[in-house]
Amino acid sequence: MPLFILAVIIFIIADVIIRYAIKTVNEKKLRKERETILEESINIDFSKEAVSLKRAEVANPKAKILCVDDEDVILDSFRKILVLDGYTVDTISSGLEAINLIKSHHYDFVFTDLKMPEMDGVEVTKTVKFLRPDIDVIIITGYATVETAVDCMKLGALDYVQKPFTEDELLEFTKKSLVKRQDRIQKQLKPRVHITHLNENEKLNVGEFAIPGGVFISEGHCWAGVTQEGSVRTGLDDFAKKLIGKIDDIEFPNLGMTIAKGQPLFSIKQGKKSIHFNSPVSGQVSKVNLDLGDNLDALDYSTYEKNWVCVIDADKLDTELTQLKIGKNAVNFYQNEIDRYTKRIKDFIKNGDDKKESFELYWGQLQNLEEKNWYIITGEFFSK
Repeated sequence: MPLFILAVIIFIIADVIIRYAIKTVNEKKLRKERETILEESINIDFSKEAVSLKRAEVANPKAKILCVDDEDVILDSFRKILVLDGYTVDTISSGLEAINLIKSHHYDFVFTDLKMPEMDGVEVTKTVKFLRPDIDVIIITGYATVETAVDCMKLGALDYVQKPFTEDELLEFTKKSLVKRQDRIQKQLKPRVHITHLNENEKLNVGEFAIPGGVFISEGHCWAGVTQEGSVRTGLDDFAKKLIGKIDDIEFPNLGMTIAKGQPLFSIKQGKKSIHFNSPVSGQVSKVNLDLGDNLDALDYSTYEKNWVCVIDADKLDTELTQLKIGKNAVNFYQNEIDRYTKRIKDFIKNGDDKKESFELYWGQLQNLEEKNWYIITGEFFSK
């Protein structure tokens, strides 16, 4: 073996060993710091905030957790297990004290026992979701109260964990709950619209609706961008894509076909269901973007710019462009559509026995509708 190759191999092995050693040292150092934090938390007096409060704060926590239980052994377990894994944990023995804390502190999760004096877990769940609907509630339950824990989920609780639990079980459950929370937050859509000025390498904001400057929007949520040559690139807009969610296929128009404004131009498929999108302008299809069909995930990045569906050589631009929305008119159209969509979707989505007073939009919301309702909504908003 040449000396040069041997030297490279030795260098790579040494680098791996050094990196592993540094990682191990850092992990031990971090654990030692958390053990110190955990020990100190037991002796700190937080009686001004709540008599029974014990707090363990770590740097850059994975999440901030408030645990409510009238059994010290459960609270000690939560604190010792979760703090060492990188969570900031407050523990409290009273539901009433917990409610006082959430009024002045920010938490990602509230873990609450069901059986407690004065204020039980059901009341804690109701009150937390009323005061701070952004906080996720986890029910701590024994075998005998699983049915009540499930009922709490109808009130807005995220999930429940059964006791007794092992260290590994609690860590795995908390990790999965954090993933659920992060996934939901990432998918939430704010009912806000803004004009963007993007180049082809920039990604649209996931959490709100956007319209690039200079782009026209049709009533059926197709966008139209006029090129310097006078042709029109078109595709489905950001409103349609974010509410529809995953797209499994696109049925492109035939090259050379003549199309009139308002006639079906292309279709998108989600499973066995499909939506027809009507042409925003009249003319002849001169190009189709077959590359998009091979890379549908690009639509999660942006529905605009290079992710067009087809190009139309338009022949009635002077009259038809005035019927489309652009700039402030497009933003106002989106806002009206968001309001209209919110009212319609509430008819189909139920949250337990009662509907929530506050309603959230989220990415791919239409995917969860029954097929009949899916076609009703998509027909009202997109096939026109």
